[in-house]
This record gives sequence, C-alpha cells and structure tokens, in this order.
Amino acid sequence: MDWVASLNEWVRSVWADWHSVFIILFIVVGALILRLVLQLAVRRVVRQVVKGANKKLFGNNEALNELSPLNSARVVQRAQTMGSVLGNFITWSIVIVAITMVLSELGVAVGALATGAGLLGAGLGFGSQALVKDLISGLFIVFEDQYGVGDVVDLGQAIGVVESVGLRVTQVRDSSGTLWYVRNGEVMRVGNQSQGWSRVILDLPLVASTNIPAAESALLEAARKLSKHSDISDGLIGEPEIWGIQLFDANQVVLRLVQKCKPSTLDSASRQLRTDVRDALVAGKFELANNDAKIFVNLASK
Repeated sequence: MDWVASLNEWVRSVWADWHSVFIILFIVVGALILRLVLQLAVRRVVRQVVKGANKKLFGNNEALNELSPLNSARVVQRAQTMGSVLGNFITWSIVIVAITMVLSELGVAVGALATGAGLLGAGLGFGSQALVKDLISGLFIVFEDQYGVGDVVDLGQAIGVVESVGLRVTQVRDSSGTLWYVRNGEVMRVGNQSQGWSRVILDLPLVASTNIPAAESALLEAARKLSKHSDISDGLIGEPEIWGIQLFDANQVVLRLVQKCKPSTLDSASRQLRTDVRDALVAGKFELANNDAKIFVNLASK
C-alpha cells in the first residue's frame, strides 16, 4: 500500500501549492453552471408569463393568437425584453459575486474596493437619475403589460398606435403620421383602447319635442344593421343599447346609443353606425337640435 501513501502525499502537496487555483476554477465553473440553470429557468418563466397574458386577453382562442401579426409581435417583444432584462441581471449578479470571491481568495481587500465602487456608483446614479427612472418605468410597463405593439393608447404627451416599446422610450405614431418618442419615466397615465373590448358611444341631440320611444326604436333598428356588414359583424359584442336621455334642456334632448365591439373594429363600426343612424333620422324625419336654429335632417324636404 505504499503507492496509496505516495498518492495521498502527492495530492496534499499539490493541494498545498495550487489550492487557490483549484478554488478559483471551482468558483468559475460553479458560476457558469448556476448562470446556465437560472437562464433556463428565466426562459421558462417568461414563456409562462406570456402565455398567461395571452389567455387573459384572448381567452383560449389559440387560432386568434397565431393569426394576429400585431399580437405575435407584441408577444415576441415582451418575451425578448423580459428575457433580456432578467438574463442580464442574473449574469451581472453572478459575475460580481464570482469576481468578489476570486479576489478574496487571492488576498485582495474586497471591502476597500466595494467602498470605492459604491461611491462611484452613487455619483453615476445621481447624474443619471432620469435615465434610471426611464429604465425602471420601462420594466414595469413591460412586466405589467400596460400596452404593447399595435395598441391604440393615450399617453398624455402623445395619442396614437404603439410601434415599439423599449426600456427607455416608447414610440407612438399619431393619426397625422408623426412618430413620437415618449420617455417611459414621463408617462404618468396610460389610456389603452385596445385591451379587451371597446365601445362605440354616439350622443344624438334631438329637439325637445321629439317622440322619445319612436326615436329610440329607430336608432336601435339602425344600429342592428351593423350585423349585416360582413367586415364588421365578427367584431361586434352583444346587442346595441340605448342608455336613455343623457342630457336635456328647453331646446334639446340628447339620447345615447352604444355598441360594444372588439378594439380592432372600433373605427369601422363607429363610422358605419353614424352612417346608418343618419339614414334612419332622415327616413323618420327626426329633427336635430342646434343652439341657434333647428336643423332638419330630412334634406329632401327643403
């Protein structure tokens, strides 16, 4: 058994001479393995979060998810953003811890370096408060799914269609074609017209002497014609409703007509509804109210 004793002696001598190198190798290999495991976990979590958000917005209609290019772009963007942010956070955290452990093993005074790095970080953070605010706000916008690519939003500074959501800025294209770059840290409120469902609201000012039941019947009949338009019918949700008298005074009575629909159908449904309602008012010879004078909708009678 002399060879066993010789082997043990050799191992002890190698460890005594090279133990720091072995420990550093263990730290590096352990950090790489830990990073790989956490990255795989992040990818799995991101997939689950995106899948859950899709079900919340679109139910279990997987076909709709696959056929919607805007939704696909939004899902890809959210997945890439969340995966990138979490992945970078994990990578830098592991790198910092591993470097600290390696320096400590080499006998470097890590405490002094940490103090200097803390002072430097504080100075940089004080000088870049706006940037940090934008980045943090961007993270919450992405994580909470406040809006995404293709959504019609009102951000206060800009109103239009979201073309890109970054960690620092959001790009919004308004109706005139102007592309607005809105800093995420400056977004105090978000009005999203594209999540879940939308509603067409039409307020009709009629003269005070109008026969209300007859007017309501004519308006509902006109609203039901929306279902006969093939490009609109699939986007309608439920039946049209008359919410009743919204406002009245000595000169006018305002009736409110509403129709619930999918966000993508809002513009086309509202335009067609106005057309059908106008035709119904003309056919029924109902009078629209005006502050200065009565306007007869039946133009043919002039």
